[in-house]
Amino acid sequence: MGSREICKTIVWFRRDLRIEDNPALSAAARDGSVFAVFIWCPTEEQQFYPGRVSRWWLKQSLIQLGQSLKSLGVDLVFMKAQSTVSALIECISAIDATKVVYNQLYDPVSLVRDHNIKQKLGELGIPVQTYNADLLFEPWEVYNDDGYAFTNFNAYWDKCLNMQKDPIIRLPPCRLLQATGSVENCPIDKLSLEDDSEKPSNALLGRAWSPGWINADKALIAFIENHLLDYANNRQTVTGNTTSILSPYIHFGEISVRKIFHSVTMKQILWTKEGNHDGEKSVDCFLRSIGLREYSRYICFNFPFTHEKSLLSNLKHFPWQANQTHFKAWRQGRTGYPLVDAGMREIWATGWLHNKIRVITASFLVKCLLLPWQWGMKYFWDTLLDADLESDILGWQYISGGLPDGHEIQRLDSPEVQGFKFDPEGEYIRQWLPELARMPTEWIHHPWNAPPAVLQAAGVELGLNYPNPIIDIEIARDRLASAIQLMYEKESATRQENCEGTSEVVVDNCGPEDLPIPKVFLRKDKPCPSSSSNDQKVPSMHKEAFVPNNNERKRSRPSNSQKPEEYNLHDCKSGSEFTETDDDLCSTAVSSSASKKQATGTSNFCSQFLIK
Repeated sequence: MGSREICKTIVWFRRDLRIEDNPALSAAARDGSVFAVFIWCPTEEQQFYPGRVSRWWLKQSLIQLGQSLKSLGVDLVFMKAQSTVSALIECISAIDATKVVYNQLYDPVSLVRDHNIKQKLGELGIPVQTYNADLLFEPWEVYNDDGYAFTNFNAYWDKCLNMQKDPIIRLPPCRLLQATGSVENCPIDKLSLEDDSEKPSNALLGRAWSPGWINADKALIAFIENHLLDYANNRQTVTGNTTSILSPYIHFGEISVRKIFHSVTMKQILWTKEGNHDGEKSVDCFLRSIGLREYSRYICFNFPFTHEKSLLSNLKHFPWQANQTHFKAWRQGRTGYPLVDAGMREIWATGWLHNKIRVITASFLVKCLLLPWQWGMKYFWDTLLDADLESDILGWQYISGGLPDGHEIQRLDSPEVQGFKFDPEGEYIRQWLPELARMPTEWIHHPWNAPPAVLQAAGVELGLNYPNPIIDIEIARDRLASAIQLMYEKESATRQENCEGTSEVVVDNCGPEDLPIPKVFLRKDKPCPSSSSNDQKVPSMHKEAFVPNNNERKRSRPSNSQKPEEYNLHDCKSGSEFTETDDDLCSTAVSSSASKKQATGTSNFCSQFLIK
């Protein structure tokens, strides 16, 4: 009893807004009294300050978490600060805390912040303990047979499935003991998560969504019981409720991935015993989407530059077009391609977008308009309700050809063909493009080809109430091919120059299909020429001669209250800046051409940005 009174633990909540299966909270509850705090520090979010709809969700989730903690006996303290570490030190002094605990995050911003916090609190003699509440496997737990980080999703996920261990699902504490001491509590309405101009739009979100960890559990049960069975067959349908709708709950940590994985796997066991092959297929497909989320954290942790640069270094030579007029047309849904425009109108109106539409709109930006993928990634971050940096990075790198097993850079899918495939009756387009609502299904995906009489009957005036195509698709193909050719020429010239400038013997890798990427040590027993001690076992990247490997390839703050045409590109880099690379992240491994062909021969990512 005495030790429980002495031990005062600060539980720092972040994107783990639940009381069930929360290892940091459970550990604090076992050790003694608890001081629960959420610190809002907008300046530290830098260019990844959350958008309007994401902040609305966060606010609602925090309200429910505070109510749940209150029922268990502790208050959730809200703090608005200029420095997270200063706020934590204030809490430590106020309650005379003996320990700080929190659950780990893996995005680049959080990794830097967490490292600084651990270092500072360590200097003050305050123990810090972190826990895994976000993943099935920590990034440093999974490596290939040679001890390196995977750069191929199939190989990574196969290894994870073979490493399966029984998940430990922690029940909510029955009671929590409030730590003595007090810190000034900032009312949640004063955190600036929502301003008055945003409230009318946010009120509409409340009609469609119910944030909070209790509602997350309900959403999981509803998905498993009503939609999981047909998930494999229906997930590509862009109309209706065909996906899990779990991604915002997962992003804010309102439900644990362990619980989802365990619950879905239990259903799979049942269906296997019943011989329900459709159910087994759907579970495999859904678990793959869980794996993609795991992989997004894995890639961002091991290659922390991927929010700015492609994993494959050849894209540093790609001649991106920094055309803000085209970017504006894409954001506003005024490209003249109905399926693309419908998707962009939906994301602005609701903060939500189906996986397939995310892929189609992203591909159009990158392949047809040759706009930098980083621009699209940032816009999705600013506008999506389930904005998730790591998943966003993985999706955009996949689309732009920045991953060894992603889309090939030369692959350009026609939005017209995609429309007939995924919205054959034009229902989705009519919902979001009322100006095309009366267009016959035969012409709705390519109104520019419709006879004048059809356009007149439908009330469509091309160039007036609906735009002509911003670019002809065949011209876009030619532009893309020319850009790729230029990219390869620049890459070849650079490699030849580098080869002539050194006496070191290297493998000939000047062909366009040899795409080098950094090689990252993970296994502890591998010799590391240079080690890094960034808290969470940050891996070591170093230069070495090119080695072929057949197994591995080797804001100013924006606001959604702005109109689409007023989108702030202050923190988006220009096209020329995207070609720059850091010497310390030079490629150190390459794979064979055969490996590249095998990796890109199938769609390893199921065309998904993240779990829906």
